[in-house]
Amino acid sequence: MKELLETADSVYTPDTVLAELSRKYLREAVPEKVARERLGTVQEASHILRITSDLAISASQAYFELSEKAKKARLSSPSLFDGIVLGATRLKEAKVVTGDPHFKDLPETIWV
Repeated sequence: MKELLETADSVYTPDTVLAELSRKYLREAVPEKVARERLGTVQEASHILRITSDLAISASQAYFELSEKAKKARLSSPSLFDGIVLGATRLKEAKVVTGDPHFKDLPETIWV
């Protein structure tokens, strides 16, 4: 995955992903200083996307699509964060690099 990110023309991260990563680090008892360093690395390596009305609409549409897909595949419900990530991916005509089963087999997904 590191190679993909290093060779990409542009890397985008929705701002909500920073909060999600922070929650993950604190849940895993990563020291706050280390969590801040990791979040700083993400911010330096990517363009941080703020929630705009365009992204909010795209994220909501993506969320409902992911929800239907999850029901058919008998997966747990996706999070709103998943919708935001997919919505941002589509707005930027980009790819999402993930191993999250909610994204599997979507044309925007690079599966890891």
